[in-house]
Amino acid sequence: MAQATTDAGSLAALMASKEIAITCGSGGVGKTTTAAAAAAMAAAHLGGRVLVLTVDPARRLANALGLESFGNVERRVDKAAFEAAGVVPRGELWVAMLDTKQSWDDLVRRHAPDDATRDAILANPLYENITTRFVQGHDYIAMERLYDIHTAGKYDLVVVDTPPSRNALDFLDAPARMAEFFNSRLLRWLTVPYRSRMMTAASRPFYQMADRILGSQFLQDIAEFFILFQTMHDGFVQRARAVQRVLADKRTTFIVVSTLESSPLREAEFFIDALHERHLHLGAIVLNKVLPAYLLDPAAASAASVMEREAGAIGADLAPLLAAEPADLTRLVADVAASFHNYAVAATREAEQRTELAGAPEVVSVPQLGGELTDLAGVLDLGQHLWRPR
Repeated sequence: MAQATTDAGSLAALMASKEIAITCGSGGVGKTTTAAAAAAMAAAHLGGRVLVLTVDPARRLANALGLESFGNVERRVDKAAFEAAGVVPRGELWVAMLDTKQSWDDLVRRHAPDDATRDAILANPLYENITTRFVQGHDYIAMERLYDIHTAGKYDLVVVDTPPSRNALDFLDAPARMAEFFNSRLLRWLTVPYRSRMMTAASRPFYQMADRILGSQFLQDIAEFFILFQTMHDGFVQRARAVQRVLADKRTTFIVVSTLESSPLREAEFFIDALHERHLHLGAIVLNKVLPAYLLDPAAASAASVMEREAGAIGADLAPLLAAEPADLTRLVADVAASFHNYAVAATREAEQRTELAGAPEVVSVPQLGGELTDLAGVLDLGQHLWRPR
């Protein structure tokens, strides 16, 4: 990807030097739009082919980029959409949203040892439920999809929007946990009777009870599914290790997205600690909905104090100009001054919180922009704050 001259305190240098950027954070902090904005700015200013892959089921990203819908197949954002926003892009922006079912189908087709096993897995009654609702299934297939895209080498930069989760590490740990599941004792209990006609006296009561509760056909479907799926076990383990190597590669970085509210901030701090423990690269912290910097300006604070002290005189002076009652204007001026001081206290607290977020090369603050992003121009406006914060 073409290099660019960048300012300190932005995502520009980070995105220019990496091949994968993974945005992480709890739900509702602006992670999806941050990923879209960072990718759009990279395509516009760095050049090359940039893909933003969202694994969040929300479809706001499609709307903001002017696409009616998109899925597993990557789609290019029309150059005209950039030009309508007043930008001539140096590169290309592509988008894709993870289709969990399609990705699982592709995985089975790729790794099944033969056509018969492939067809049997895809036809199993439990296949769809297990692959779309199975614990860690969504996170696991997201990692598979990222690995496939990266190894294909079609894109200079892939920006990943991870699913929101109370346990922010699900996305990272999913491949290893999936492999562990296929080696679990539970699976052996479920599948052994169907691998062999012989059951021990100790195990027979368990299966007789399970048959009465769940139904023998249900147990048989489970067993058959996992017996077939275990034929791909070695491939799962190898892929998990390969994905972990990609995540730890120096060309991969993580961007933690949060607000300064207590719950998302605790989640972000937890994730930052986890990245350090795993020796994964933390490239930046993006703080959304931050109060504006002018609230910390001593001159502005001094002006607010004068307004508060001289509210009566200011109200009297403004009354003829605004054709309003002096008393009403006096209250308004006093309320505005008091509101400024209250917000200044909150802004000071936010500034202190930002200084406590140690360990990241960059901490980028994005102000509250107001409303949902509905078009590429809005995405790029957000991107300006990420690229070269004002």
